[in-house]
Amino acid sequence: MDQMKGDNYLMRGQRRRMVEDLKNKGIKDPRILEAFGKVPRHLFISKGFEEWAYRDQAFQIDCDQTISQPYTVAIQTDLLELEPGHRVLEIGTGSGYQSAILAELGAEVYSIERFSKLRDTAIANLERAGYPQVQVFYGDGWEGLPDHGPFDRILVTAAAHETPVNLLRQLKIGGLAVIPLGKAKSTQKMYRYRRNEDGSFSRTSHGLFRFVPMLKGKT
Repeated sequence: MDQMKGDNYLMRGQRRRMVEDLKNKGIKDPRILEAFGKVPRHLFISKGFEEWAYRDQAFQIDCDQTISQPYTVAIQTDLLELEPGHRVLEIGTGSGYQSAILAELGAEVYSIERFSKLRDTAIANLERAGYPQVQVFYGDGWEGLPDHGPFDRILVTAAAHETPVNLLRQLKIGGLAVIPLGKAKSTQKMYRYRRNEDGSFSRTSHGLFRFVPMLKGKT
C-alpha cells in the first residue's frame, strides 16, 4: 500500500533490514518479501514496543496473545501458495498483522478472533494500516465460517491440540490449509493439508514452531 499515516523513513528502513533477514533465513518468494516490505508491522505492535517491531521476534499483545515473529508469519504465508483472489479463512486474527500480509498479496481475507477486544483492535489496526477490506469476525475459530465457505486456503495462527476436521471440511477441492499441531507450552509441528479430488486429505510436515494454544469458544 502507499505510505500511510504513522509510517516514516526510519520504519521503512527497518522493514528493509527485516526483509533482508528473511531472505537470509530462506524466504525466497519475491511477492512475499515485497509484502513484508510494505506492511507496517509497527502499527500492529502494542504501544511501547514500536521501536523493536522489525526484530525477528514475537511480542505480547492483549489477552495474553502474541504477534508471531516475522519469520513464522513468512513461513506460514509461503506454505499457503497464495494467488491473488484466493479466498482465505484465517483463524486467530490477533492484532491483524498476518491478515494484512495476506491482503497485501491480493487475498480475500476472512479472519476469526475469539477475543472481542482483539477483534476491535485488529479492525482499527487494519484500517489505520490501509487494509480495511479484511473481514474480521468475532467467533469460535474451531467452528470456522461455513456460511462463507468453501475457501481456497485456511490458515491457523494458533496451535491446535488435535486436527480441526471441521475447518478442513470448509476447504475447496485442491485447497490448502496450514495448521500447527501440538500441546501448549511446547513446540508444535507445522502441517500443510491438501484436499484431494475425492474429498480426502493428505498432509506434510514443515518444521517445529511455537504458538499460543487454539482455544474453543469465544470471550
